[in-house]
Amino acid sequence: MTQPRNFSIHGAVDLGARQAAAKRKQQAAEVPGGESAYVIDVTEDTFNTDVVARSAQVPVIVDLWADWCEPCKQLSPVLEKLANEAAGAWILAKVDVDSNPKLGAALQVQSIPMVVAVIGGQLVDGFLGVLPEAQVRGWIGQILGVAAQLGLDAKGAAPGEGGPPERQGRGPLGAEQDALTDPRFKAAQDAMDTGDLNGAANALDQILQDTPGHPVAKVWLAQVELFRRVNSYDQAKVHQAARENPDDADAQANAADLELADGQIDAAFDRLLAVISRTAGADRDKARLHLLSLFDIMPPRDPKVTRARGRLSSLLF
Repeated sequence: MTQPRNFSIHGAVDLGARQAAAKRKQQAAEVPGGESAYVIDVTEDTFNTDVVARSAQVPVIVDLWADWCEPCKQLSPVLEKLANEAAGAWILAKVDVDSNPKLGAALQVQSIPMVVAVIGGQLVDGFLGVLPEAQVRGWIGQILGVAAQLGLDAKGAAPGEGGPPERQGRGPLGAEQDALTDPRFKAAQDAMDTGDLNGAANALDQILQDTPGHPVAKVWLAQVELFRRVNSYDQAKVHQAARENPDDADAQANAADLELADGQIDAAFDRLLAVISRTAGADRDKARLHLLSLFDIMPPRDPKVTRARGRLSSLLF
């Protein structure tokens, strides 16, 4: 099988730049004025951006409160303390229900304080009222466990678009230019252009050995690995095996590879999500891990990835 024409590594430069920019955002600890970068005020106008979209990268815990609510004044400081201790493993979004009645209605708030979580765009039930700090920690631990299964990076969150100037980085274009100054990227690109997948993988492996987790190299290598797998497949046999073995994780993973390489992104994700919904144990985990590996090929905030992460979250939680 030849390298797919509609899924070229040339597109990986932009993917890597986006991931590099996201990583740089995760490095800031505070915003100007001494306010925590991990505790944000959210309104009806900013909820989709600050909570739903951000939850594709890191869990967002939503604290619904009001100024007149005395129990809220007991719980909020605990949540803020834990958010700052977590240093970006999750973000605390505070919603004043009096100032944002439509948002409160959308979240079906009946009493406050009320705490929920959003992971991969999916709303996760939380708790009502004031809980001891130990119980709050335990619940947050469960949320982080689900996030880890979804493959979200909980090592640090994007504190926001602002921040001290010295910590903001150079922006996506700067990230791309910095990445491609390494001659090994050109070697990888040249190897891909000539169909030398092994040569491209070797060049990218060298970069990752020197700089583990390099965002551009990671995305490029994920694409190369997909090409290598697909080129080794007998397409007719893969499709036949997938039809005959709907719950076989390996058979479905191979078919998903072919679909993704052909640009059928939703079909690839839906195939693996279906396996996860029907199976348990080793097969379910194998399908989950393969799905996460396909996410790595895509831009982290691609709507297709966000949608698939949301469905995966609902299946796992």
